[in-house]
Amino acid sequence: MDKKIKVIVVTGPTATGKTRLTVELARYFDGEIISADSRQVYRGMDIGTGKDLAEYSEGGSPVPCHLINIIEPTESYNLKSFCQDAKDAVFDISERGRLPLFAGGTTMYINALFSGYTLPGGPPDSDLRDSLANKSIDELADILRKSSPESFEDLKDKEHRNRLIRAIEKSRVSSSQVEPLAPFVEPLFIGVFYKREEVRARIAQRLSQRLASGMIEEVECLHRNGVSWEKLEYFGLEYRYIAFYLQKKMSYDEMKEKLLIRIRKFAKSQDVWFRKMEREGRVIHWVEKGSFDKARAIVQTFLDGELLPEPEIMLKNIHYGPQSSKP
Repeated sequence: MDKKIKVIVVTGPTATGKTRLTVELARYFDGEIISADSRQVYRGMDIGTGKDLAEYSEGGSPVPCHLINIIEPTESYNLKSFCQDAKDAVFDISERGRLPLFAGGTTMYINALFSGYTLPGGPPDSDLRDSLANKSIDELADILRKSSPESFEDLKDKEHRNRLIRAIEKSRVSSSQVEPLAPFVEPLFIGVFYKREEVRARIAQRLSQRLASGMIEEVECLHRNGVSWEKLEYFGLEYRYIAFYLQKKMSYDEMKEKLLIRIRKFAKSQDVWFRKMEREGRVIHWVEKGSFDKARAIVQTFLDGELLPEPEIMLKNIHYGPQSSKP
């Protein structure tokens, strides 16, 4: 491939409106969107993953999207699968003369796709997981202790089923390489920026809206359709805590309070990833409050092959005080 494919990556912390901005850019620049969200691949997981599918059709003809609703939540999907599917989507979109745009905040997926990644112990092994599904915690711990004493000693949480199973997988399989998309593409990273306190407020508002829109009923439906409580807990955040509530392990108020704390901690972990990416040389053009006009101007400059301006905002240069250290 002589000429690199230009791609746009719209990212940022959770609850900052990445999908809406990406749809606006895709419609303006005749593009198609590839979801870079680790959970939007699953059918039936709509409200909790923030698919916001209605946004793809607002204001004109629907914008095509990829890697959304492609497998059942009872099936396995991992980072390596995402990287391969994302590469295929980029080449397909480009060959049809359209602009590929990524939308999402799963930082590990984004970083692996563009920088490469080594998966310790390889990707998840569905056959092995099926064989371990009915084992007790004690049985899993015993298997790990016998197969890899070092792994057993290194595992901090020996009462967590999923971590025990993953440790057993890693003890049996060599590392797996994820090759980056970098040799084939020229990416432009656009970040949606809000101050940390604004992100916290947006997360609270969005959580209330999702609960009012039927997120609990969505989790109930998934369980009725064969998704185990264990698998729902594995999906994390909304699905884990609502599963706890539905199993009467938590009250509604406790579930909502703990979920809000966990989502805010997740947003902080995303912030850490983005700062790390910047320190490692990745240029991210942060656009305050997701301004379409600013983002459009940056994308146009990029597509025209002109020199891009220096980013106006760099997370690595922003330092929050003690008040912002709370989850």
